[in-house]
Amino acid sequence: MSQLIEQHSRKAARILDSARELVLDHGVHKVTVSEIARAAGVGKGTVYLYWPAKEDLILGLFARELLAFLDEVTTRVSADPATVLPHRLAPLLVRTGLKFPLARRVQSGDADLLRLLTQQAGDRELFARTTPSALCETGMPIHHRHGLIRQDRPLPELTYAVHAVLTGFGATLSDPATAALGVDPDQVLADTVARLLEPPVAPSDAAIAAAAEESLVFLRQIQQSMLDLIERSQTLQR
Repeated sequence: MSQLIEQHSRKAARILDSARELVLDHGVHKVTVSEIARAAGVGKGTVYLYWPAKEDLILGLFARELLAFLDEVTTRVSADPATVLPHRLAPLLVRTGLKFPLARRVQSGDADLLRLLTQQAGDRELFARTTPSALCETGMPIHHRHGLIRQDRPLPELTYAVHAVLTGFGATLSDPATAALGVDPDQVLADTVARLLEPPVAPSDAAIAAAAEESLVFLRQIQQSMLDLIERSQTLQR
């Protein structure tokens, strides 16, 4: 049975939705369990039925966003292995990451939320592995082994360059005021990554398929770790 209790309880789903909206509007520090319960239309005790403390609720909420991010990326790669090609993967990671407002709040420097997420070393490491840049860094050796990226530059240099590119594009795309008329940011990002990383000779279909399968293995490992974290954050465990 699913570890996501909101799939079995409408009350839990309302609590999560209300907590998300309140945290986005007011920040972690100012939001109370009483306010979350009132917004969800439940009693305060009902919140504690599902989560032992506000911090556990917020932790589980953030983990759910990252799980949804991983689910979308995994689904896309499973459906089309060529998605792992750098010029296709980079826009996917950045655009998918921007769909999740709590993650964007962390990136914008919400100190209270960041402090909550990094209290436990294991959680801190897990969340760090799910940023678009970190996923690319983990995937780069896979791409390198299967010939999806160029071989004439040291891998650490290429990894650093990709980190810089994704961080810059992510920050720019998150601010609508920076949008340039007549420019397709996703295409610019794809072209930039292709010129930066991809070899002059396209990899074979077999190489692409092998890289995709190996990438899916580590993505699914992170998905399971995220599910385990969600289960630990809940009072009711299934």
